[in-house]
This record gives sequence, structure tokens and C-alpha cells, in this order.
Amino acid sequence: MSDKSTDPVQVWHTMLAEMEKGFNAMANQVMGSEQFSKVTHQITGASVGAQKTVGDLMERYLVSMNLPSRAQMTTMAERLQSIESQLNEIRALLNRVHGDAASQGNGMSAPRPPRTKQPPSAAGGGGAP
Repeated sequence: MSDKSTDPVQVWHTMLAEMEKGFNAMANQVMGSEQFSKVTHQITGASVGAQKTVGDLMERYLVSMNLPSRAQMTTMAERLQSIESQLNEIRALLNRVHGDAASQGNGMSAPRPPRTKQPPSAAGGGGAP
């Protein structure tokens, strides 16, 4: 085996570990400063403001194009889901009622109304009355 002090992989690994320690120390020092905190806060505030501005502009654009906004589409989707769930409940009730009626009637359907016209064979010989 080769000596660890001359092994290129071990030297590379040691160098990377030392560089990582240095970067971490520098990053901790920078991030711990008051200036970094202020700059981060300002950037975050600007980003939130820009997002709100773009959202407002997009809302106005969609209104001018007579298109629904994201909020309107979300509301519509929620209403549609509510309607679908109500339809599913109605379908389940109808299936249950239909299933109960079929099991109670022993396969018989609802009674038919009485016939008002006699079939031609029972009219009496086929001649004129």
C-alpha cells in the first residue's frame, strides 16, 4: 500500500476538507453580521413587493381580456368539487333506494296502469259492430 501522505486521493480529500472549513467559517462570519441581515431583509421585502405588483398587473390584464383570474378559477374549482361530491351522494342514495326496491319487490317492477284498449284478437270476431 502507498503512504497516506503521498496518496493523491488522500491529499485531495484533505485539501477539500480544509477548503470547506474555511468557506463555512467565512459564511458564518458574513451571515452573522448586521449588514447581511439588513440586506437579506431588504431583498426579501423587494421580492415580496415585486410579486404583489406582478400579481396585480396580471389580475388587471386578465380582467381586460375578459378572462378569469387565478382566484376566480380556484373558487370555481372548489364549487365544482362541491357539486361533484353532492352528485356522488345523490347517486349513492339512488343506488341504495333502487337496490332496496329491487330486493323488496322480488324482481317485480312498479305496477302498470290499466289498459284502455282491447287487443285486436279479443275484439270479437273481426267484423263490424
